[in-house]
Amino acid sequence: MRNNAYLLLLYFWVIIAFSCQRMTTDSEEVVSKLPEKRVEVPAFNADSAFYFIEKQVNFGPRVPNSKAHRLTGDYLVKKLQSYGAEVIEQQFEATTFDNETLYLRNIIAGFFPEKRKRILLAAHWDTRPYADKDEDEARRNEPIDGANDGASGVAVLLEIARIIHEYPVKPEVGIDIIFFDGEDWGELNSGLKKPTPPELDSWWCLGSQYWSKNKHIPHYSAYYGILVDMVGARNAQFYIEGLSSDYASKVVIKIWDWGNVLGYSNLFIYDKKQGITDDHKYVNEIARIPMVNIVHYDQEYGYFGDFHHTHKDNLELIDRNVLKGVGETLVYVIYHE
Repeated sequence: MRNNAYLLLLYFWVIIAFSCQRMTTDSEEVVSKLPEKRVEVPAFNADSAFYFIEKQVNFGPRVPNSKAHRLTGDYLVKKLQSYGAEVIEQQFEATTFDNETLYLRNIIAGFFPEKRKRILLAAHWDTRPYADKDEDEARRNEPIDGANDGASGVAVLLEIARIIHEYPVKPEVGIDIIFFDGEDWGELNSGLKKPTPPELDSWWCLGSQYWSKNKHIPHYSAYYGILVDMVGARNAQFYIEGLSSDYASKVVIKIWDWGNVLGYSNLFIYDKKQGITDDHKYVNEIARIPMVNIVHYDQEYGYFGDFHHTHKDNLELIDRNVLKGVGETLVYVIYHE
């Protein structure tokens, strides 16, 4: 934990430096307004988050219908329950673009169910069944470890769940965590695009599409949501994703301002990029909950980076400092609601 005097000085510097910060979106001009109230915030443990990534990777690729997928899902449920969450397993079936029937489950954890104002945190926990972008053509049909693409987001949220459980000071809002399944079984990188059936908008993001149409609690809503996707790679940067800005611009600025305030200006970049199809799209457009996507963007390769859907996405890719920057920022956002 940083020295309290240092944090207090930093906080007041931030209020001055960011009080006039603005970002222009397509629809409005957003003014940064960080809270003037200071609250006690627990520390985010990057070593713990890394352990949670390692634990997932050690099960093997979490490809739906596989033993590793089942064992990982069971582990996530038990771990969330051990942190005092009320856990719901939303089981469903889905058909993929290549006509596989998948047996999927969204894993949903609720903290402080009595609180009406709620924040929704999400990540996907499945991994890609194909390394279809890999340089080695002979290995393109093999599943990937998904240390960053899947496991990193889950790990950050598991660490936040641990903090909420163990830290004596609790956030003033209810927290819900959803681990979406079936996010990553979309069409092959080099393949023809197959039309989707009427019940689907995309072959990607099967879990979030299902949940958005079949919420675990009837009429469930949240003040806003935050999706974390690929948030652990070395040299990662997070630009403002287009749909996040369109649907939740004030939340974007809140997150990016806290990230910069806490010293992570190298991670949270004030520059808007195009929107992408990811789980937040369906939470925004179907579930009608404003959700921001914190997602890896590379200036050379665009979204996701050169490791995306390749065997480079392994534990060697992960940087604890990036995990720390994302996790600490989220904790500050949550505890200042």
